[in-house]
Amino acid sequence: MASLNVSLCFFFATCAICEVARRASKALLPAGTYASFARGAVGAAQLAACCLEMRVLVELGPWAGGFGPDLLLTLVFLLFLVHGVTFDGASANPTVALQEFLMVEASLPNTLLKLSAQVLGAQAACALTQRCWAWELSELHLLQSLMAAHCSSTLRTSVLQGMLVEGACTFFFHLSLLHLQHSLLVYRVPALALLVTLMAYTGPYTSAFFNPALAASVTFHCPGNTLLEYAHVYCLGPVAGMILAVLLHQGHLPRLFQRNLFYRQKSKYRTPRGKLSPGSVDAKMHKGE
Repeated sequence: MASLNVSLCFFFATCAICEVARRASKALLPAGTYASFARGAVGAAQLAACCLEMRVLVELGPWAGGFGPDLLLTLVFLLFLVHGVTFDGASANPTVALQEFLMVEASLPNTLLKLSAQVLGAQAACALTQRCWAWELSELHLLQSLMAAHCSSTLRTSVLQGMLVEGACTFFFHLSLLHLQHSLLVYRVPALALLVTLMAYTGPYTSAFFNPALAASVTFHCPGNTLLEYAHVYCLGPVAGMILAVLLHQGHLPRLFQRNLFYRQKSKYRTPRGKLSPGSVDAKMHKGE
């Protein structure tokens, strides 16, 4: 239980520090810089740090702390609730940034800036979290520090199956995100948090990241697979799933082409169904005669 309390304090401290950084950067930086870079970097750092600590609980908690899956899944749900409320509109996910680009909601320079911010934020969180583990504040952190140099890959299946799993998780996530994008925050955040929790439970073969920046900070440096294999599973798979979700929702990719492939667009102008004019009535009567 002491190890769980340390992890809970880690989650709270991470979210609190990131919230302070978020508010400070919002007050000090220009609005464009905050929205395009600072907000995404802080959100990615918060997500990556919590994910790394959560991975410690998932991998070491059951046998070192006696944590059951019900506790771990509850923590995942609560963490994504907090993320959804505190991110201030940031996605902390490269596939969401690419989706906004394909939907003509963001320019190419803005998208590239968001992608770089997310990668930098996730990598910074990885380095700082490992420094925190080195303090050995709990038994789980001690074990994690000893095992840090020998981390295991999260890819526990073939590359092809891993791509399908990550692509399917990303597809359902983005399809839900598109359907809920105009919903109130009080409905959208719990729904997405529940979806992420369900996919984390049903996607043990790849850990269901569906986030290339997060996967890169957590597992790309671990032995067991090559960098190219990791890129296929955790980058190519999610991007393909995102594109399929946009195609199914929109019927086309607005950035690339306007022709709707799946749905017939209704005309803005409808033919009036009024009464026939007197001239047409007379014409019909003459024909009848």
